[in-house]
Amino acid sequence: MTGATVWLTGLPSAGKTTIARTLAGQLRDGGHPVEVLDGDEIREFLSAGLGFTRADRDTNVRRIGFVARLLAAHGVTVLVPVIAPYTDSREAVRAHHQRHGTGYLEIHVATPVEVCATRDVKGLYARQAAGEISGLTGVDDPYEEPAAPDLRIAAHRQSVTESADAVRQLLADRGVLAR
Repeated sequence: MTGATVWLTGLPSAGKTTIARTLAGQLRDGGHPVEVLDGDEIREFLSAGLGFTRADRDTNVRRIGFVARLLAAHGVTVLVPVIAPYTDSREAVRAHHQRHGTGYLEIHVATPVEVCATRDVKGLYARQAAGEISGLTGVDDPYEEPAAPDLRIAAHRQSVTESADAVRQLLADRGVLAR
């Protein structure tokens, strides 16, 4: 049994968690061990006390990457829907996986900020526009798009199921899932 970390990066409300949860259901139905490390849940339980400075975001991403690698090393497919706005943080997680011989795939959920703002699942874009919050990734804080992700999904142009199927196919192609 081969495990791997599947990092789904993208703007807030891009569809990362929805795709991850849909894929997790598909994988569980197929008998595959899978875990979803949701960014919001991790912030509450593993990274409580961290803010949203660049250093704190980097620490959060590295913590999540460490836990994901441990699970993946034990045969779990770990789905990580986390913004992870900075290239260097994502690359540090990839390098950590590589050093340990653990599979790592980066998926860019490439939903434009205008679509994300319309979805606004958590009300962040509305709160930012009203001046209640600042530092919103992709609006007034940077988001560095992956230059060469393993897969780029235009989640605003296809269904959640199609997006999950594309990731599942990549996992099969990379030998993480038995065909």
